[in-house]
Amino acid sequence: MKLLIIGSVAAGTSVGAKARRNSEDLQITIYDRDQDISYSGCGIPYFVGGEIADIDELTPRDAAFFKKRYNIDIHTRHEVESIDHATKTATIVNLATGDRLTDTYDTLVLATGASSIVPPLQGVDHDNVFTVRNVRNADAIRSYIDAHNPKTATIVGGGFIGLEMAEQLSYRGIQVTLVERLPQVMPPLDRDMAERVADHLRDKGVSLLLGESVTALNGTERVTDIALESGKSIATELVILSVGVKPNTELAKQIGVGLGQTGAIAVNRKMQTNVADIYAVGDVAESFSVITGEAIYRPLGSTANKMGRIAGMVITGEEAEHRGILGTGIFKAFDLTVAQTGLTEKEAREAGYDIEVLHNIKPDRPEYMGGKEMTIKAIADRATGRVLGAQIVGPQGVDKRIDVLATAITFKAKAEDLFHLDLAYAPPFATTKDPVLYTGMALDNAIKKTARLMTPNELIEQVAGGKSFQIIDTRSKAQFEKNHVDGAIHIPLGELRTRAKELDPTLPTIVYCNKGVTGNAAQNVLKNLGFTDVCNLSGGNKNYQHCKKCLTE
Repeated sequence: MKLLIIGSVAAGTSVGAKARRNSEDLQITIYDRDQDISYSGCGIPYFVGGEIADIDELTPRDAAFFKKRYNIDIHTRHEVESIDHATKTATIVNLATGDRLTDTYDTLVLATGASSIVPPLQGVDHDNVFTVRNVRNADAIRSYIDAHNPKTATIVGGGFIGLEMAEQLSYRGIQVTLVERLPQVMPPLDRDMAERVADHLRDKGVSLLLGESVTALNGTERVTDIALESGKSIATELVILSVGVKPNTELAKQIGVGLGQTGAIAVNRKMQTNVADIYAVGDVAESFSVITGEAIYRPLGSTANKMGRIAGMVITGEEAEHRGILGTGIFKAFDLTVAQTGLTEKEAREAGYDIEVLHNIKPDRPEYMGGKEMTIKAIADRATGRVLGAQIVGPQGVDKRIDVLATAITFKAKAEDLFHLDLAYAPPFATTKDPVLYTGMALDNAIKKTARLMTPNELIEQVAGGKSFQIIDTRSKAQFEKNHVDGAIHIPLGELRTRAKELDPTLPTIVYCNKGVTGNAAQNVLKNLGFTDVCNLSGGNKNYQHCKKCLTE
């Protein structure tokens, strides 16, 4: 059997490698229009910034490696320009010579990946305008910086790559301005979590222009200034376009392969398309959510490798199915780590879930061992208790927690299950009650209404809508006088039992401390004294002040 694969980055080479491990009888050929194969696209910003010294570190394997190890023929700089599936024939152009050749196949795999979205703007073809997608892009950007030593750069797009590039260009001494058409950086995050990232970027000297759209890149051979829809103009010496990617579906559409609702190729759990003997994997194919079952498009190398392996197994007769994804992602912005998995609060509400939302602010390990505060935002379904998603922002310990939560969500854990996880503990690594355990405990209590929560946004919205609360600040006098929730009265926790008679036990009551723990203790005191409607403010005053700022900016 002849297996023809179009595309040789993560997904395509994974198909070939797994298929070969399962069978020596296959004739496996891969064509790719690029000159680099099996490269680490996610490492590109770090090469540009100099953390990766040699570009060859991004391309550890070449065609000779795959021929020797797997007996796979990989032809780079060969573009498949057309396919006749009736005769199972492909027409290929050798981009180095211009010659055309044909090849045949029994089974075809589309691993054509995705391309950077280039907005149709004046000036996008100028010498100092770059996208960030492949190894050649990385080399071009770093070479340009080395040759021209720009002092300013503008990044268009505030997603993963845009923020990583902002960090790395800043490390090179370049003043960075980031333009994002949405009112927040990191669209995969909820606004309240994204603002924590934005604040950190500003602290590190990155200028953010949010809710702004680029209308033109002005200059002759090079862009010298960028025009914005608001009428503002940015002087710049370097432009990085990072507004997203689109799946390369041209060949698929040519032969009747169907696209899904995300615009990527629709596949079943075996990575098969609607056309017999044609598979699609990697950034050209859509996946589906582990939680909702709905189609989802999150082009990541980890997912591409997984899809490729599954296709290789199925093609060679092995039983395998793709189980979906959570869209888990992580990146660093200077000394801040940002991660998310599963549904955001916004996505969960749009999907129709009645949710409980918790903001848990805890150190990753004891402060006496150098612990630093992280903020965990977790979402759970009130009806079933199932954890639906989490977002974490903090300087350290984030990667460990997001992977625990992603694993738990994948196996449909409930909030109460998180508390019962037997996680590793020693002071250099965690607190006795790990932030994941506390997240599960507090979420479960809220769902079962033994310790109800109210988010700052809910409180602000309900007060604005005319609802009245008696709001109790249980912190110290100095903390209260520095700042407090609008309309709060000050009763420290130690005085609450004796001063509870000053309050009306029939009124809706909100209690809070600085981060949430003492507020929970105050909540229990009032409940035990007969107060019928008491909520603890999720994340305490610290979270409230942050969310209030988000709503007013």
